[in-house]
Amino acid sequence: MSGMAYDPTAYPAVAVTVDLVVLTIRDDRLCALAVRRGERPFRGRWALPGGFVRPTEELDAAAARELAEETGLTPAQVHVEQLRTYGSPRRDPRMRVVSVAYLGLAPDLPVPLPGTDAEAATWMPVSELEGADVRLAFDHAEILRDGVERARAKLEYSSLAAAFCPAEFTVAELRRVYEIVWGTEIDARNFHRKATKTAGFLEPTGETTTRDGGRPALLYRRGPAEQLQPPLTQPRR
Repeated sequence: MSGMAYDPTAYPAVAVTVDLVVLTIRDDRLCALAVRRGERPFRGRWALPGGFVRPTEELDAAAARELAEETGLTPAQVHVEQLRTYGSPRRDPRMRVVSVAYLGLAPDLPVPLPGTDAEAATWMPVSELEGADVRLAFDHAEILRDGVERARAKLEYSSLAAAFCPAEFTVAELRRVYEIVWGTEIDARNFHRKATKTAGFLEPTGETTTRDGGRPALLYRRGPAEQLQPPLTQPRR
């Protein structure tokens, strides 16, 4: 309070960490990066990648460092945004730890390499990580849930879905991203009309491909629009 002397004994040290919800699509499933902890606490349990912020390190730099250590990628190659902060007093049994969580999205991410304090690292379907058979360490189940919900919501009003696609993609491939992330089927004709009519969302390349099967399909790239107007509303599941 203003005017009161500062008493350092009344304010014990608080550590700061970053945790990463890194999502990609593999084998037609929404997957998150998970690491098996090799140290206490929660040794042997699956967790989200992350670590302590160094004393002279900015938060974004710490998140970029952890991302590079686990995937070999940089924020220039992956869409990364700050998710939220988690500060429950008992979220870490070692001491008071406040975590700043980040959400990362990208297509075809490489096989991860575990960091120095992890026994293993893998891409695991979100449905399995959220299932009853997996107990994530710390409060990472909550962080994962918040990250997935952020991704699902942002697909409605932003061009974020294109972050799951290669540089050039078909409307069918883009629609499949929405179906996988939202967990529901989408009417193909209605989606094609909305996606191609939304100003700034997609830019035609003038090229076609037959990789979807059937007739040649037009290839598109991500347009300049960050916000979609009108939004692509999520169907009821």
